[in-house]
Amino acid sequence: MVSDSKHFVVLGGGTAGWMAACLLAHHWPQHRITVVESPDIGIIGVGEGSTPQLKAFFDTLGIAEADWMPKCNATYKAGIRFDGWSERPGFESYFHPFHTQIDLFTEPQFTFHTRARRTGRDVWAHPDRFFLPASIAAHGRAPLAPSNFPFAIGYGYHFDAVFVGKMLREHATTQLGVRHLEHTVTGVKLDKSGNVESLQTEDGAVISGDFFVDCSGFRGAIIQAALKEPFLPFADNLFNNAAVAMPSPNDEGDIRSETRATALSTGWAWRIPLTNRVGNGYVYSSRYIDKDAAETELRTHLGMLDNEVEARHLKMNVGRVQRSWVKNCLAVGLSQGFIEPLEATALHIVQATVEGFIRAYANGGETDDGAADFNQSLNERYDGIRDYIVAHYRMNQRTDSDYWRDNAQNGNLSDNLKAIMTAWYSGGDLTEVIQKLNIAQFYSSLSWHCLLSGYGTFPADEKLIASTDGLPLADMEHIDRYISGCLQNFPSHRAALANLSL
Repeated sequence: MVSDSKHFVVLGGGTAGWMAACLLAHHWPQHRITVVESPDIGIIGVGEGSTPQLKAFFDTLGIAEADWMPKCNATYKAGIRFDGWSERPGFESYFHPFHTQIDLFTEPQFTFHTRARRTGRDVWAHPDRFFLPASIAAHGRAPLAPSNFPFAIGYGYHFDAVFVGKMLREHATTQLGVRHLEHTVTGVKLDKSGNVESLQTEDGAVISGDFFVDCSGFRGAIIQAALKEPFLPFADNLFNNAAVAMPSPNDEGDIRSETRATALSTGWAWRIPLTNRVGNGYVYSSRYIDKDAAETELRTHLGMLDNEVEARHLKMNVGRVQRSWVKNCLAVGLSQGFIEPLEATALHIVQATVEGFIRAYANGGETDDGAADFNQSLNERYDGIRDYIVAHYRMNQRTDSDYWRDNAQNGNLSDNLKAIMTAWYSGGDLTEVIQKLNIAQFYSSLSWHCLLSGYGTFPADEKLIASTDGLPLADMEHIDRYISGCLQNFPSHRAALANLSL
């Protein structure tokens, strides 16, 4: 168990640092938590999206949506729409839904249809008609079920990351007793056994602690610079290593509760709707396009070629450290690793890392075995997420540029991803394979089915045969009525957001 004298020092603020501090202070109120944040290091303020796990984070802290969403220009997110990742007619766009209980009624029919189509039957297998979140987003609704609707609806958020960090800092310091120090850290002192003893600051302060949480960003001031933990790049798996971001007005009328990921020539553009603006960006590979050309392509995509709005250029270090917990240091956020933002997993990993660490450390995880088990579990999560992101590129159905063709031919795949692809193309039971691989905790069978069917990775239309062999196929008109009826229970997105400010 954690003793009464522990002092946890978090290096770095931002969303990751303050999330870590809030969780540590919430679960361990008897211990000291200090955040050391440099006033000289700016935080990049781009629109950011989340998975549904972020709602659980705010619920854990007891922070109501009305208390944080208006302050952070936040909107709701029912899922992600992928535009242009496939050239296959009828599959140029698809919506990836977050899990809802109501979709359990249509998921078996959907997966059955995808397998029927994979084995050459001419049946409907595009995911959008099967799942409620796609209709919620398409009709400008919020994924908020009324009290008389007896099914849970999973959803995430869009928000301004800078404002979320500031809001969590206020909550941590005023409600949870976290100490906030502003210093620029210039050095890390290790003791004779290689543990971190203290942080050395530019103004001569020495900040000692029992355990250190490295949230210093890509520089990894403790985990990489001081403790020399190796970084394992994912460049062979994921080509993208840069991004350019810029805002635009929110002028589409309805605010759709979806992130939009639109394929461009050498990557993809995100569109994240906030209440006050839209966050946009282009994630690309510098091997195929330079930064100026990428900015021009993004501006052209947004219709802002002659607009003077400043663009921000970002570099991404995609990969992970070999171990996140080393000695008396836990790396969290960009210091531990980064998988490109396609599925908005960054804060999800932060949350999983800190919560997993709290469980392991409180249960005697200070031993080498405890840290090893934690690191193995976390690495499996990183690699599972990586495989799912890689699949987006490897399975793309575009042929218009070297970037997309090279991704489709990329042979640097894990054994797990190879097994999934084999099951899909051979007409096998994909759900059974995912269960055998023990990877459903990273992405469910439904997620894999939506991705692979959403691209239209089926036999060519001319090879399909009419399904006249008595298969128990779904009544698609009945599903349409079912989804349409459920949709009537959900408020408009704008109305739901306005209600938060009352």
